[in-house]
Amino acid sequence: MDGKLLARIGAAVFVGIAVAMTLVQLHEEPEPRVEEAAAIWIPDGDPLPAQLRACARLGELALSSSDCRAAWAEKRRRFFGVEYPDAHSEPVLPDPPMSKEN
Repeated sequence: MDGKLLARIGAAVFVGIAVAMTLVQLHEEPEPRVEEAAAIWIPDGDPLPAQLRACARLGELALSSSDCRAAWAEKRRRFFGVEYPDAHSEPVLPDPPMSKEN
């Protein structure tokens, strides 16, 4: 046997094994994916997360709701750790300038 014939036989065996493995993989059913349920932390007795979800469902109507604005302010206060009551209150806008009549 010369080297070329041995190389051709080796290549044919390699291709045959690759085809056989591919066919075996195609006939196997895929394993079902087990998706873990997202764990949502809901503190006991704290109504803020439920109120924030309700405000999120309201969409743009939540902007005019004082309850939603208060919930967002409380969420900001907790997130930033601010203990000053004025830090999360609604900003006070100055009165618009009066127009001068000539």
